Amino acid sequence: MPMQIGLDELLGMLVSRVEEMSLDSENQKSRFNIMFRMLYRKGLFDEKDAIDAIREENKILLELGMIKAMPDEKTIKAAADNLMLWIRGDAKEIKASIEELQKRLQEAAEKQNKPRIETASANVLNELDRLGGGGKKLII
Repeated sequence: MPMQIGLDELLGMLVSRVEEMSLDSENQKSRFNIMFRMLYRKGLFDEKDAIDAIREENKILLELGMIKAMPDEKTIKAAADNLMLWIRGDAKEIKASIEELQKRLQEAAEKQNKPRIETASANVLNELDRLGGGGKKLII
């Protein structure tokens, strides 16, 4: 006999699972950050190693067809710089970087031409229907 479940119960289970996955993801990020900070402080890798690893990762992604083109050196360097900020744990610099990114995103959003949706009055719509002819209502 099939089991019936309410939509609210299903949604509750899904939300609960997503929250668990989110917590697990944050936990993993913290562990990786801690491990990489330990390795960095022991001198086992540096920024050049990060650049090489990012370049290699993108090469693999390109070969697998997961990206269309290899990023340029400037993009790879920027990714390595960002990664090294986290590994060094430079909170002041991270905060400044986040603020700069938010500022650029806001400027880009302001420059973007947003289409406007305009509504017409019922009289205008009726007139358009009348001009369309055929006696059928063409505009909803």
